[in-house]
Amino acid sequence: MQQLSLTEQALLEPLDAPPMLALVQQWCAINTGTGNLPGLARQCDMLADAFAVLPGDIRKIDPAPVQTIAPDGTERDTPNGAHLVLSVRPQAPRRYLLTGHMDTVFSPTHPFQTLQWLDAKTLNGPGVADMKGGIAVILAALQAFEASPAAASVGYDVLINSDEETGSLSSATLIAELAQGKAAALTYEPSALPDGTLAGERPGSGNYSAVIKGRSAHAGRNPQDGRNAILAAADLALRLKAMEEPGLSINPAKIDGGSANNVVPDHAVLRFNVRPRLPEQAQTFDAALREAIRVIEKLHDVAIHLHGGVSRPPKPLTPEATALFGLVRECGEALGQPIRWQPSGGVCDGNNIAACGVPVVDTMGVRGGAIHSDQEFLIVPSLAERAALSALVLHRLSGGM
Repeated sequence: MQQLSLTEQALLEPLDAPPMLALVQQWCAINTGTGNLPGLARQCDMLADAFAVLPGDIRKIDPAPVQTIAPDGTERDTPNGAHLVLSVRPQAPRRYLLTGHMDTVFSPTHPFQTLQWLDAKTLNGPGVADMKGGIAVILAALQAFEASPAAASVGYDVLINSDEETGSLSSATLIAELAQGKAAALTYEPSALPDGTLAGERPGSGNYSAVIKGRSAHAGRNPQDGRNAILAAADLALRLKAMEEPGLSINPAKIDGGSANNVVPDHAVLRFNVRPRLPEQAQTFDAALREAIRVIEKLHDVAIHLHGGVSRPPKPLTPEATALFGLVRECGEALGQPIRWQPSGGVCDGNNIAACGVPVVDTMGVRGGAIHSDQEFLIVPSLAERAALSALVLHRLSGGM
């Protein structure tokens, strides 16, 4: 174990939880559900002001167009908020990527909107762990890192996107662009467990909508002339579930369509999620899916349009990623923070970054839990703990001693 040097002790000494907590409380007072564009715009402005203490240029990047399938099967544009990018020393030969997201899963109409203390060290509230606490850690860690003698020779980009909770569809191209050429990446999702355990390998994830067009007819007079789109959707759902295998889970989630009970339904939309553990499973599934669609179109005499795909590629633990995890563990030991990692069934922007060939640790955020529920909590002392961990990782990644 490499103990903290005098330089490192001085680097980390200013880090303290109360200033970070104050930012979290301010930010969590703003509703930033992914579809709440006014709330996201306000949050983006506040983040731009906060990150202005760092050197570099701050930009607001417009979201890329995103289309979704409505219940009637039509394709519609889905608006998203702007993304925030801070670029520091872009000409440096060695650069890093740090990412977070400003959106939450809680809409303005959701009853979970306020903060409350569960005990002296635990704060409950929307986004406290996932991941406004993580954004506060990014800012504090970078402020500390900028005092490192090693910082001047490296650079970094910080991306805070507005649509991570819905798959980062409007920021995926931006993530890939910023990941190019980076030596390493850190993403600030909360720890996998409240004890600080990190998420290691992750499956991929894909969301699909199969739009099925049949033919309507009277259910009593001439049902034989109809082509039942709901029946075809149900057949496809059963065939999808039968494709599951170890490392590949498939969840047929919802069927939209139909009308009156006496009408053969002429349209349906089957929505489903797939999670392949390995890249080759994603490829094999795609071929099997298209064959199933071909069979069902012929069997039921319907037309099927497929929308969507695997937007979060599988994230295996590569040797380069394992080495980065090792450095994080070494830094944790020096700080008295035991670090371990385990596989996770969830996905995040770390999947997208890893697909670009960049080693990434994507649970560098706060300790907490119960995310995506009204029980979400932040363990407040972890703000300073995780900021120190990140600052030390950046310092040692950059050759600091």
